Amino acid sequence: MDPLDAIKSTFFQECDEQLAELESGLLKIEDGEHDPEIVNAVFRAVHSIKGGAAAFGFEDLVEFVHVFETTLDLLRSNALTSTPAVTKTLLRASDVLTDLVRAVRENSSVGNSAVEAIREELSALCRTSPNWKDSEEDIVVPDFTPVQISLDAIFDEGPVEAAPVFVIRFTPKCSLYAKANEALRLIRELGELGEMTVECNMDDVPLLTELDPEGAYLSWTLHLRTNEPAGRIFEVFEFVKEDCDLDISAADVEELLSELRTSLGPGPEEPHSEALPADRPSTDHVPARANGKESPGDQATPSEEQRKGDPPAGAPQPTIRVDLEKIDRLVNLVGELVINQAVLSQRVSEAGLSRASSLMIGLDELEQLTRNIQDSVMAIRAQPVKPVFQRMSRTVREIATLTGKSVRLVMDGEGTEVDKTVIERLTDPLTHMIRNAVDHGLESPEARVAAGKPEEGLLRLCAKHRSGRIVIEVSDDGAGINRKRVREVAVSKGLVPKDAAMTDDEIDNLIFLPGFSTTATASSISGRGVGMDVVKKAIQALGGRISISSTPGRGSTFSMSLPLTLAVLDGMVVSVAKQTFVVPLTAIIETLQPRTESVHSLGGKARVIATRNAFIPLLDIGAILGYRTEEIDPITQVALLVESGSGAKLALLVDAIQGQRQVVIKSLEANYGHVRGIAAATILGDGRVALIVDVDAIMNALRSDSSNADAAPLAAE
Repeated sequence: MDPLDAIKSTFFQECDEQLAELESGLLKIEDGEHDPEIVNAVFRAVHSIKGGAAAFGFEDLVEFVHVFETTLDLLRSNALTSTPAVTKTLLRASDVLTDLVRAVRENSSVGNSAVEAIREELSALCRTSPNWKDSEEDIVVPDFTPVQISLDAIFDEGPVEAAPVFVIRFTPKCSLYAKANEALRLIRELGELGEMTVECNMDDVPLLTELDPEGAYLSWTLHLRTNEPAGRIFEVFEFVKEDCDLDISAADVEELLSELRTSLGPGPEEPHSEALPADRPSTDHVPARANGKESPGDQATPSEEQRKGDPPAGAPQPTIRVDLEKIDRLVNLVGELVINQAVLSQRVSEAGLSRASSLMIGLDELEQLTRNIQDSVMAIRAQPVKPVFQRMSRTVREIATLTGKSVRLVMDGEGTEVDKTVIERLTDPLTHMIRNAVDHGLESPEARVAAGKPEEGLLRLCAKHRSGRIVIEVSDDGAGINRKRVREVAVSKGLVPKDAAMTDDEIDNLIFLPGFSTTATASSISGRGVGMDVVKKAIQALGGRISISSTPGRGSTFSMSLPLTLAVLDGMVVSVAKQTFVVPLTAIIETLQPRTESVHSLGGKARVIATRNAFIPLLDIGAILGYRTEEIDPITQVALLVESGSGAKLALLVDAIQGQRQVVIKSLEANYGHVRGIAAATILGDGRVALIVDVDAIMNALRSDSSNADAAPLAAE
């Protein structure tokens, strides 16, 4: 692999992080947060992208980012007010910047009209600032021309200009170049701040035979005369501050001119010395800002020992980048370790050794160690859902614009962590749901006002952990599901019989049927009969389920329940009709032995069990999955009281419980095919394959088949 390609890959990874930081900050500003550090963080994100893009020569990207950066600079200096209109423009600029970065990465193009339109909007915002010069018709990336302090200023006998001079000593480290940064770009950016002289120190350059091509041997001393605050100088080095030695001090102009006179020789006449103005910066070193909050001069310069010491409390923890393929390989190896540990446990158990024997004790310790390793590896793969949620912000903006609706997106639980595989496969179904909620769920502004609602619709995206799973909800405050209309469409399309008796929940779930759509005309947003059925299939493929809760006039909530990981789970191993199954432990409330007085018949084969002051449906899992047809006596069985993600309860009858075990999940769809009522498979300690029961799928299937007495068993083919 070309080393430059590897560096570019790192740059684009960092761009993704910076773009996420950019959008997160802009959304906070849109919500009314006025912390200056938020604006600083947004500015730094754009500034970092600009620096990396310039290093690779991505000129189109640099030019756009420069306009964006200039606008943000006016915002953070309070020369531009963050009104709703300004924030919306900045968010659109963020979207365009994301497209430009993607285009550069994929070597494609973005429509020039979209780029130019938002560029002009940014320029127009800049022109509204009182700090903007009327003569500047547009923002361009200035070419660098080193501006020397003129000889007239050196030998002029008159007073020196009041602009302060800063002495900047800049020594790059090898890591600066390894990260695709370039010292010359930084120096050029400094040159934009004022008049500057540049001196390059080459004393450390070795002989050619001793030169390391990846080394860093040059250093620079720069004298910059500028009216910009010292903090502006530090921002030039913001994204390379860890990769260079930097010292910035305020210099006395007279001392600087004296040095220049000495180096240039005697002039026509020595100028008269002038007293420095009272507000002239002193010659003390100006410290760098801590996290962008302290202005120069707020604290003493740290000593050399302090600079070399441990990072202060609250500093970011060091991180490394690891290819996902390597982590996946590690996860697979840990899975094999879990299987082999189970095999070993099985064989030792069959040998009839005492639990108190040293071998069994050591085996228990191995089991605990295996679990700890597995937990640690899965924690590495766990990532917050924030990146996926942030993508939805753009989707909402785009669909709201297309539909002419005003929508506010509120996100909760962005820090909720889930396996990276789940996150990657969650984007498409979540996008479908967001588009559907804005297009179908929320009314038009006029309809909302007529209904006594605010003109702006509310869309809420929420993530939380519940019972060992992650639950993601998409809710709106729209009109709710029009059940009459949904039923009429389903009947007209032949999806359900005209005289079918259906509950509200069953009608709501009709929208998940393939080919269902209430939109008469297809559009670029929805209405082609695909969407919600795709969502359901995608969620089921992840081992999850989706449910609907809707109230007419008040809105709808779509709830997705997903496993935290697709690799392992804790389960109860049970025997049913001479077969072995695994029931997820997170779905089991309790196990119980049915008694004659607690089991009641409802007519036919339907039975319930009385427990915890409630009557729970009692079903034979062997009959449900098609492994036996004869009716069994529940008194001879063991009942597992299980609960679905929606809170529905069911008692499943099994022949016996073998024990609790952590199992490695193997996809059935990838290796065989989809089986109703079965989520996946696993390999037991004795080498047999056991099927993992999908409790929610069983409940949903039984609910939909309840009106059909001749419904076939779930697993029957």
